[in-house]
Amino acid sequence: MKLGLTISSNGSHFSLNEALIKEADNLGYSSLWTSESWGHDAVTPAAWALAITKKINVGTGIIQMTTRTPTMVAMTAITLSQLSSGRFILGLGPSGPQVVEGWHGVPYGKPLTRLKEYVTIIKSILARKAPLEYQGEHYQFPYRGDGATGLGIPLKSILHGDPSMQMVTGAISPAGVTAAAETVDGFIPIYMDPSRFDVFAEHIDNGFKKSGQTRTLNDFSVMPMCVVNINNDLELASRPARENIAFYVGGMGARNKNFYCDYAKRIGFEEAAIKIQNLFLDGKRAEAAAAVPQELIDQVALVGSRERVKDKLAEWKTASDKRHVDTLIARTDNIDTVRFLAETVL
Repeated sequence: MKLGLTISSNGSHFSLNEALIKEADNLGYSSLWTSESWGHDAVTPAAWALAITKKINVGTGIIQMTTRTPTMVAMTAITLSQLSSGRFILGLGPSGPQVVEGWHGVPYGKPLTRLKEYVTIIKSILARKAPLEYQGEHYQFPYRGDGATGLGIPLKSILHGDPSMQMVTGAISPAGVTAAAETVDGFIPIYMDPSRFDVFAEHIDNGFKKSGQTRTLNDFSVMPMCVVNINNDLELASRPARENIAFYVGGMGARNKNFYCDYAKRIGFEEAAIKIQNLFLDGKRAEAAAAVPQELIDQVALVGSRERVKDKLAEWKTASDKRHVDTLIARTDNIDTVRFLAETVL
């Protein structure tokens, strides 16, 4: 099993832990992952991390597609890949309507249609076999629609991209997982129970079939994020995961459409998920966090003493042996925890 690490910043001032990033690089972690929401972007810290490391891959996990053209993202990805000797991983996705329409002020559209068009266009740019021409529902190159001058011409990237560049997307819903398996090289669930791969298996297989290629799990990377917090006091150790789960299950979506809430239901926590969501959406965030069962935390996070975390890691290693997990992306900013994971896993 490979190890990844999220690198992010909380609060009103953005900063990254250079010592932590370099330690992950030195310890043999396979990847670092940046994020974005409605504050900092994901590309700038990815570029910074690539500049201060030597071996580790750096991925955007994820950049939202809607307000960036696929050609702009392709240009960014090719540039970062060439500057880093091929260490950049392109992670992209549709985000959600709350952010896309609420923060960026553009229509959300059809997210999976957009993903498929986006990836098709980027792959065409990377392959560089001909000037770009594409006519889809969301994107048209050259553009001939309302307001066009009619002067646009098909162009080919000046830079030569790498057609083998790894592309992944964020997904957790059945349709999202199917689209990932059809179009890209892997997906990042925001959290995952490593013993319940059955929740994803059918949808991955469906995506493989839709791709029209002979694909297996050996060609596809499942890279879940996982809160890791080591503390002998289980309640204190569980707090970050409890708050994280409450935020996603409760607040990242509407009451009748929340993919993270639906996932919690599918792995056996329907009653708890409904309660968490109702409390969160009613503005009772502390009560929502308190309603997250310890059993759910233990299934999707690594918390507690070193011995407890080491025991739970055995389940992740078993999942990795079956190719149900390729990379465990740890969510921690503690350098001792980063070292402990490397000692235990790598």
